[in-house]
Amino acid sequence: MSATVNPTVSRRRLGSELRRLREISGMTTQQVTERLLISQPKISLLENGRRLIKPRDVLDLCALYGVQDQRRVDHLMQLARESGQQGWWNSYGDIPHGAYIGLEAEAAAIRLYEPLVIPGLLQTPAYARAVIAGTLPHVTPEQAAARLQVRLRRQDRLGAPRNPLRLWAVLDESALRRVVGSREVMRKQLDHLIHLGVQPHITIQVLPHGVGAHPGVSGQFSLLEFADATDASVVYLERFTSDLYLEKRSDVRLYGDLYAHLQAQALSPDSTRHFIDEVMKAYAGPG
Repeated sequence: MSATVNPTVSRRRLGSELRRLREISGMTTQQVTERLLISQPKISLLENGRRLIKPRDVLDLCALYGVQDQRRVDHLMQLARESGQQGWWNSYGDIPHGAYIGLEAEAAAIRLYEPLVIPGLLQTPAYARAVIAGTLPHVTPEQAAARLQVRLRRQDRLGAPRNPLRLWAVLDESALRRVVGSREVMRKQLDHLIHLGVQPHITIQVLPHGVGAHPGVSGQFSLLEFADATDASVVYLERFTSDLYLEKRSDVRLYGDLYAHLQAQALSPDSTRHFIDEVMKAYAGPG
């Protein structure tokens, strides 16, 4: 597979284009299901990029929508073939959240809020290893090692020489105070945050306990934005056994507003580095 092929993104682009063609044709999903004898949920999943679509289905849909431009049909067929390939993360075995990893790999910018632990993109190897061991006690050592390798490889986007991922992270103070691994692991992890926070494409803010209730009390979320204008922004909500992706403009706008409130309530980046440095002192010494 070409290193530039991202099956998750290809599936989303294909679904978005098929939805646009259906709307141009004036057909409803119900009419499509009646003509092609397929279920309405399948059409919705295909258009949302949540289900693999076969090239044969693409041809049938193009014919139904009256697409006569062969170059467009060929392009959609190519997207269908790419969407059926595997991403680099699949080579590590059964890795959860593969759809998110695919989106993250293509994103130009991510804004995230994390209330409990340091986000995966900002974790040191020792901290990541301890998080995986603590949160996934049921996995085998081999599976844990694979998850660690994937997590560390995801971080390559932050150090890319060209067009590195623009990351804005708001962390709850609890993520700094929770001892993961050991005091030494925490000290090195917080020192790592300070060094990352001065990078021009990385912004880190801490939300102190003193701010009280805030829009992030309901849990972690991320907003992913893409350089390609045809790729809609996505809100990602991670859960233990499943993920939730929100792409409606109203949902994305709502979470964007919530994130703006979090940014306003959090410490400034400079004050955050000072705050982290003070917390680091609590991890000095043995333990």
